[in-house]
Amino acid sequence: MKKIKFLALCAIAAGVVTSCQKEEVTNEVQPEAVVELSKTEKNALLEAGVNPNGATVEMYKNPLDGSVSEVIQSGDIMLDRTSLINDLYKLASGEENTKQYRTNNLVTGGSRTIDILGFTGSGNALTPSMRTGLQWAVNNYNRLNNSLTFRLTFGTNFQAADMVVFNNNAGGAGGSAGFPTGGRPFKFVQINNGTGTFGGSNVNNVNEHVIGHEIGHSIGFRHTDYARRRCGGANEGTAGVGAINIPGTPRENRWGAAGLDSDSLMISCFDGSEDGEFSRFDVVALNALY
Repeated sequence: MKKIKFLALCAIAAGVVTSCQKEEVTNEVQPEAVVELSKTEKNALLEAGVNPNGATVEMYKNPLDGSVSEVIQSGDIMLDRTSLINDLYKLASGEENTKQYRTNNLVTGGSRTIDILGFTGSGNALTPSMRTGLQWAVNNYNRLNNSLTFRLTFGTNFQAADMVVFNNNAGGAGGSAGFPTGGRPFKFVQINNGTGTFGGSNVNNVNEHVIGHEIGHSIGFRHTDYARRRCGGANEGTAGVGAINIPGTPRENRWGAAGLDSDSLMISCFDGSEDGEFSRFDVVALNALY
């Protein structure tokens, strides 16, 4: 059995931005004044499966296109403030004790052929190990031969791509991504600069794991250990609703780890020993959806 993971991997749900680093340190611009959430916003957070207690308003700037959005942050999860109220990213009901989760939004129709770009431009270029990890991760997805196909190129034309994987120059190892919207995958997959050297001689497999994990979020997967037991952290917050269990994947009781797919690519954190490959139930989950 693998040792306990300690670096967090996160998702951006719905214009949702999360920073997944060793210390869970975010790199967003802090607001000058504390903004009180409305009752409507707090209720919307509950319906999205996010704990509203201690939630704050932040500003997030995309380093590639320069876009700035106002987000609500709760722990290591942040959601676009406007989209939250519009219910565009609400997660559907599910059971807290079921494993392998997906969001209510998936990649559909012709969008299932995804042009994915490994960014090589100045300032945000992937490191050599990140490039290798991206290639290996894409190979893993394409090897399943289901309805989802990735077409990988390396370059700088991020405007034309369906998904862009880039180095966000953040400290620590990890990454962040998002969930699909409008039937299309989430576009910007950020990989922390420290990932490029994390894992020693196993660095390529670690990057394969981290990038494959974030791609998983971008096509609709949530964390396998939804209650965050693997990282020793708090429950991500189903609030009675939450994520959708994928049929055919393991279950565990809410007090223990019995049945947890500990080798899943979508476990919420990692320790540098990863092989970057899908678990048996990851494959079941992917083929069930695509």
